[in-house]
Amino acid sequence: MKEMTKEEKQARIAKNVAALIDADPSYSVINLGVGIPTQVGDYLQRKDVYVLAENGILGAGHVAVGDEIHPDLINAGRQPITEQDGCSYCDSATAFGLIRGGHINATVLGAFEVDENADVANWIIPGGKQLGVGGAMDLVSGAERVIIAMTHMSKTGTKLVKKCSLPVTSKGTVSVVVTEYAVFFFESGKLVLHKLAPELTLEELAAITDIPFAVADDLCEMVN
Repeated sequence: MKEMTKEEKQARIAKNVAALIDADPSYSVINLGVGIPTQVGDYLQRKDVYVLAENGILGAGHVAVGDEIHPDLINAGRQPITEQDGCSYCDSATAFGLIRGGHINATVLGAFEVDENADVANWIIPGGKQLGVGGAMDLVSGAERVIIAMTHMSKTGTKLVKKCSLPVTSKGTVSVVVTEYAVFFFESGKLVLHKLAPELTLEELAAITDIPFAVADDLCEMVN
């Protein structure tokens, strides 16, 4: 199995999350977390999907570069961004009201671990220099679906574990997990593989995934 660069891993993850959202018309208002999730906006094709940023933007566009950069237009991760057509603004309290009120179809977040109970740990590694939990606590409880966009492995092993060992952000809320090697859905309490990286076999994937998983009848290749 050829080793991918960090950039290749992140791009594949972001492309496959974007493909998932593009293919499902029930996604109309989404939130993109910091890191890999932010890149999803660069690959979305649908024009009727609106990205909510917690700092008060509904209709946040892709990350701005060059002449696109405006000093007053940033997302919640303080990155310069563009605007989508129809973009609107509100204060942060209203943005969190939308989140807590259940008006977000999905949030895309990074994670340190996801376990077989659909629990997610994404806010701190004890002893590290992470900041507070931020908006994640509200997003995992308020969004209709939680999509985790993360690399499959950490320096110490797989991130898909039997039980989270790090502080848990939320219990039983993960809907989808997208890594550079696979797209999994939690269905009826079980992890089900729907897409597989072209360079991997099922046996190779199972060897780097601690959670037992079923295989969907319509298993297909990931977007590369």
